[in-house]
Amino acid sequence: MNKPKNTMKVSFPSRGANEGLARMLVAAFITEADPTVEELCDIKTAVSEAVTNCIVHAYPDRIGEIYIAASLSESNLITIKVRDHGCGIADVQKAMEPLFTTGGSERAGLGFAVMQELMDEVRVTSRAGGGTTVRLRRRLSQKAR
Repeated sequence: MNKPKNTMKVSFPSRGANEGLARMLVAAFITEADPTVEELCDIKTAVSEAVTNCIVHAYPDRIGEIYIAASLSESNLITIKVRDHGCGIADVQKAMEPLFTTGGSERAGLGFAVMQELMDEVRVTSRAGGGTTVRLRRRLSQKAR
């Protein structure tokens, strides 16, 4: 059973400076699970990629709102949802292909690939014109206490 032992919700404007805020908030939230340094870095990087996608792609011509909801279960499963109400993704499968980007030549197109490498599960749901939700999941190690 993955009943949450703690949850968090936060929202902030899609400004570049808030990418670091998102990383720190999620890192602080998961500290009660006593993650390894590698787990902490991996999760912060995955969150950073998801938030950066919102900033760059969801709201390309305006500042919008980014929402993060996180839960930590009794079995140390962390679930993080990064959501926006931006322009959405027309073809999620295509967007998740490595090197695909709609952000121009300055973007590498590796965000989803990085998330998939660092997390146990990455699920993306989107609707053109209706926003996107990225769900990241990872089971943290059960270090001896």
